[in-house]
Amino acid sequence: MKSKIEHEKQVVELMIRLYCRKKEKNETLCADCAALIEYAHARLDKCTFGEQKGTCKRCPIHCYKPTMREQMRIVMRFSGPRLLWYAPWDTLRHLTSL
Repeated sequence: MKSKIEHEKQVVELMIRLYCRKKEKNETLCADCAALIEYAHARLDKCTFGEQKGTCKRCPIHCYKPTMREQMRIVMRFSGPRLLWYAPWDTLRHLTSL
């Protein structure tokens, strides 16, 4: 079984890829979305709470830069509801681990 951080990375990447493909209509991952994935993975690697981490939205420490945080909020708002159709098992596991 994957660690919680590894699962979070996977779900975040799925959301960003879905956003890039469906909202931005890109065939392949664009440079901005690739940079957002890399940034999100780096932030998760350095999370001070580690495996005990909760949701980033409710975290008392905001480790994202304001521009990246806003971009991630936009991606999650679009992809969150749609992810259930594209990756139902990952979505259910994500929702039950919150």
